[in-house]
Formats: sequence, structure tokens, C-alpha cells
Amino acid sequence: MIKTNLEKAFDKKAEIKFSKEEEIGYHKGALTTLVNERNELFKMLQIVESIMQSHIKRLEELGVKIQKK
Repeated sequence: MIKTNLEKAFDKKAEIKFSKEEEIGYHKGALTTLVNERNELFKMLQIVESIMQSHIKRLEELGVKIQKK
């Protein structure tokens, strides 16, 4: 089975050793990046939802019934 880089990072027998501080910094940096990516994704979802609502509203104004799930 091939290990991913993240799995290797947690492997106690990994060839490359980092100090505890370096590893903490690495994981904190990864989390910061992922939080920022999640926030951007959330903004995209809000924009898509807003556009969808605009289309639904206009269709309803034109007499088209929309079933909401």
C-alpha cells in the first residue's frame, strides 16, 4: 500500500525527522490554508445560491411553479 505524504508525516519511522516546533508550524500553516480555502468555497456557495434565487424569483413572476426540495 502506498502512503500519502500526510501519512508519511505521521509515520514515526519516517526517514525525515522534523523538530516538534517545525511539525507544529507545518500543521498550523496547513490548517490556516485550509480554513481560507473553506471560507472562499463558502463565498462561492453564497453567490451561487443568490443567483439561483434570482432565477427562481423571476420564474415565479412568469407563473412557473417551482418545487422546493
